[in-house]
Amino acid sequence: MQLNPEHLAKQLGSGIAPLYVILGDELLLAMETADEIRSQASNQGYAEREVLTVDSRFDWALLKRWRCQSSLFGEQRLLELHIPTGKPGREGSAAIEMFCHNLPADTVTLVMLPGVDRQGQASKWFKALEHAGLVIAVPLVKRGQLAGWIAQRLQRQGQSADREVLQFFVDKVEGNLLAAHQEIKKLALLYPPGRLSFEQVKNAILDVARYDVLKLSEALLMADMVRYSRVLSGLQGEGTAPPLILAVLAEQIRVLLKVCMAVDAKRGIPLAQIMKAQRVWPSQQKLIARTLQHVDRQLLMGALRHAAYIDRIIKGVAQGDAWEALLQLGMRFAGHRNLYNNGDCYPGQHVN
Repeated sequence: MQLNPEHLAKQLGSGIAPLYVILGDELLLAMETADEIRSQASNQGYAEREVLTVDSRFDWALLKRWRCQSSLFGEQRLLELHIPTGKPGREGSAAIEMFCHNLPADTVTLVMLPGVDRQGQASKWFKALEHAGLVIAVPLVKRGQLAGWIAQRLQRQGQSADREVLQFFVDKVEGNLLAAHQEIKKLALLYPPGRLSFEQVKNAILDVARYDVLKLSEALLMADMVRYSRVLSGLQGEGTAPPLILAVLAEQIRVLLKVCMAVDAKRGIPLAQIMKAQRVWPSQQKLIARTLQHVDRQLLMGALRHAAYIDRIIKGVAQGDAWEALLQLGMRFAGHRNLYNNGDCYPGQHVN
């Protein structure tokens, strides 16, 4: 049975269930949901706790033995089964199905999973978990939702902030929910309840952004030049090697080009099928599909030539500043796409 995270407190208040499954990639929210269940279990006398973490060497016989053996002191127990990959394998699938068909007595079981795709949720082992217990799908907090999420968390501790302050907050944490949570707690320690000024937030929040190249690639596809520039600057400040950045961006552009060419060559074939054939990650397919509405083969080939020019700068074959050239790549691809279509690939060069 599926349970909305917002309804968990009410369900726990009416009686704890024998099995809970927490599903999602938002680590902070998954941890908070698990803590809520642990706390209620502890309050109801489930004092003994054991955690089983599944890795490549995990012995699934442990789950069967654990179910069969009783507590040393006859206490109620909390069992946590963590499956970080979300894929238990053939042996694990069978073990989970058997476990769910005969849940251990005096035990609350908590299964922790990352986001599981539609195919995984249709599997027998997942269906067994869903039938035997409550599945709580923890949603991702998207970038556009982060300001509202921060505002809600501030409200819990009696604080608030203007929209501009919240946007500054969002920019500083760069989508990192754990970092945002830490900074919100810090604000509660530093300032009394009430409205927070920009200066207060600015002085309190460290530069907690966790810049990575994948965020830069995402900003490129979304044509978000403000974010692209900020992440690129962060990568430079953290000493990230330009060849790594270029490799990720160039690979992203190549994927776009392959899908674009396949679409042109296979008219009538669903885009989802084409992207699957080109091995586009499911998590990227929606963004890739949206980007393809605004780009064409000529632009993508121009962007690859631009990337080749940056590669020559990095290797010392061509003159120029690699970081400035990376910024220009983003501006021309995301912010001024018509420049490639006019034949201008990069400063001083032209597309043949």
